Amino acid sequence: MSGSEPVREWLQALPKHEKKAIGENIKAAQFGWPLGLPLIEHIAGDIWEVRTKLENRIARVLFTFEGNTMVLLHGFIKKDRRTRRSDLELARDRLKCLRGDE
Repeated sequence: MSGSEPVREWLQALPKHEKKAIGENIKAAQFGWPLGLPLIEHIAGDIWEVRTKLENRIARVLFTFEGNTMVLLHGFIKKDRRTRRSDLELARDRLKCLRGDE
C-alpha cells in the first residue's frame, strides 16, 4: 500500500458533482474534527466514516487519524443498509499496513 492512494483513485473515477460533495464532507471532517452524526460516525476501533448523501446513492469514506493527520482508508458507494464486512476488513487491513502491523 505504501505510496498508493486508493481513495483518491476511487474519487477520481466518480462524476464531478459527486467528487465535489464527498470532498466537501471530507474537508469538513478534517478541519472540524471531532464531529458526530449526521456527517461522521464511529465504525470500530480507530475507524470512522464520513457519510455523504448523493442524488440517488450514498457514499462512505472510512478514515482514521494518525496524530493530527486524517488518513483516508477506503471509499465506496453503499449498497446495503449495513456497511459490508469486506469494506470494513479492507479498511482494517489498510490501517494495519499504515501502522506497520502487517
